[in-house]
Amino acid sequence: MHRFTLGLADLATTWFAVSPIQEASLSLRMWTHPGVYQLQTPAFERLRPAFERLDSTLLLSLIAGNRWIPDFLTPRPTSPAADFRTELATVRALPPEQLRPELEQVFLPHGRPLPAALAAGLADPARLLQRIADALEEYWEVCLAPSWWPQARAVLDADLVYRARLLSQHGAAALFADLDHRLHWEDGVLSINRRWTDWDAETAVDGRGLVLIPTFFARGAITMISNERAPQISYPARGQAGMAGPGTPVPPRALEALVGAPKARLLALLAEPASTTDLAYRLGVTPGAVSQHLSVLAATGLVTRARHGRSVLYLRSPLGDELTGGGGGGR
Repeated sequence: MHRFTLGLADLATTWFAVSPIQEASLSLRMWTHPGVYQLQTPAFERLRPAFERLDSTLLLSLIAGNRWIPDFLTPRPTSPAADFRTELATVRALPPEQLRPELEQVFLPHGRPLPAALAAGLADPARLLQRIADALEEYWEVCLAPSWWPQARAVLDADLVYRARLLSQHGAAALFADLDHRLHWEDGVLSINRRWTDWDAETAVDGRGLVLIPTFFARGAITMISNERAPQISYPARGQAGMAGPGTPVPPRALEALVGAPKARLLALLAEPASTTDLAYRLGVTPGAVSQHLSVLAATGLVTRARHGRSVLYLRSPLGDELTGGGGGGR
């Protein structure tokens, strides 16, 4: 059990962020624990040829048998729309003398020795840290940044828009309840219930703000190993099925007859917020074609638009829900 104590001021400074370096680091679990995150398997099978060209030994040694990963690889974001290179600079800035305890807290409490690649490198911790950061950067540039991250970012941004809507309409208690089944909110304490471990910790948010981060690579809410770090919680992102590849729900035939097949398919997808890029990928068409149809749907009041950072996200309106028989979708 990990408990976060939040006062009223702390609730007011709870915020959401997307972290590219968290996703890069946690995605290493896809290679050490294949099949655990099944919704991401098709996307990562497409990445496998590029990944196998890398020298990945050092990176994969950072993932423990229980899927734990060192805290320094998932630094707390400093803005809602974090940049990979800015976050990587935070990783590189870790004081070298902290590297050994960061690694040991992943492995030693569970009776596991440090992997050989890490143990040998600790003879020169500054050099080992540089090698880890360089390997992570190469993994990002070769495997994730070209095609996976743009699509992933659209899904994560859509999650944040959904959460903001839920918070504004129903408040913090409903928000926490909706994030994940492991989270429990009561009397100013937000708890992560981890039944598979006797790990017990308590963190007072104490004016530092709590950051909530969606991720593709967790089966429930997770947080840092150390309770001394600034408070953050990662939770499973919504809309992950969209990463598997092109595809769309089948819209009602009557709706197709009314608005045409392309617009009907878009409405079927928009039960959750999505960007033009995301929709184009899932439909297997160009963003320009999607944009034209969305403009018509927005002008007729069937979808709404909301800006999140550099992205514009679309969502079915109540009228759109009625036409699709969605009954309000996921809202």
